[in-house]
Amino acid sequence: MIKESANSLSFLDRPEINSLVFYPRPDPGVPTPAGAEDYLFPVGSGVGIGARFYLSDPGGPHLLFFHGNGEIASDYDEAGPLYRELGLTLLAMDYRGYGKSQGSPSVATLLTDGLNLFDQTYEWIQEKGRPGPLLIMGRSLGSAPAIDIASKRTEKIAGLIIESGFAYSLPLLALMGIPVEEMGIQEKDGFQNVPKIAKVTKPTFILHAQFDELIPLAQADVLLKNSGARRKEMVVVPGAGHNDIIFRCGRAYFETIARFANSLKKRGKD
Repeated sequence: MIKESANSLSFLDRPEINSLVFYPRPDPGVPTPAGAEDYLFPVGSGVGIGARFYLSDPGGPHLLFFHGNGEIASDYDEAGPLYRELGLTLLAMDYRGYGKSQGSPSVATLLTDGLNLFDQTYEWIQEKGRPGPLLIMGRSLGSAPAIDIASKRTEKIAGLIIESGFAYSLPLLALMGIPVEEMGIQEKDGFQNVPKIAKVTKPTFILHAQFDELIPLAQADVLLKNSGARRKEMVVVPGAGHNDIIFRCGRAYFETIARFANSLKKRGKD
């Protein structure tokens, strides 16, 4: 088993790296869709991070979702209602500098902000009296905060969902154009998704494209193999690439996720 090393990601927190990892863009300013609510969560130093909650049955599953590095929360304005139809509440988070958020994104704050957002969202759920189970979901880069949260707040979540997630940081950073060897970056300096997912004991569902050109399917296999969950499963989407899983699957994408999430509503054990 690969052990997690002490790491604040500070070694990667450089302007030349952040500019290649993150592609922030502002919210287009369209009205918040019916049935959704926008929030701005403070994360320190006068910075607030935006979120859009697509509300459904309070007793149904809640998905705290971290998107990819080229997306913003409002990109899910079409997905939110589809989740709602299936009884799921989508809690879509942004990153610093994305959407309606303030500040600038950085590798160093990605995980600490994620934990902060989880804690505030968990409190929001309690205050609103929403008894449905809470799952963490991350897509692509969002798999890093999702796995980190699941490993550190395990007792508060019902399950983990990873779409197009990565096991190892170095191949992804290199693909982004970062000269990892020249900069002396080692795997221990990265997000450490493998040792972290080994700590996640709650039910885990992994969804990955057969022909993912950015994060090869083999990385999903590594995550599945190293997951600490007794109940874990993976679905491979035939013919799909990194960014067209939903297009390939259509409604079946949402139904598959809903099936897994709803199966956790009455489970007494992991």
